Amino acid sequence: MCNHETHKCPRCGNGFACKPGNITQCQCFGISITEEQRAYMDKKYNDCLCKDCLIHLQSEVNRFVETHIKR
Repeated sequence: MCNHETHKCPRCGNGFACKPGNITQCQCFGISITEEQRAYMDKKYNDCLCKDCLIHLQSEVNRFVETHIKR
């Protein structure tokens, strides 16, 4: 049984379908995030994020790491 859930992205407010019962069809499938990125997102948000926000936050975390950590 496919488990599809309607979510509202806590970052941008856009609605999207979360498909944990059919992950290969989920909007987030194929987006790989590092442990650093996941930790950052977990501290700020407590629900699924839309694909656009996941991609934006990946870049945000990468810029932070490059600027402040990998000097």
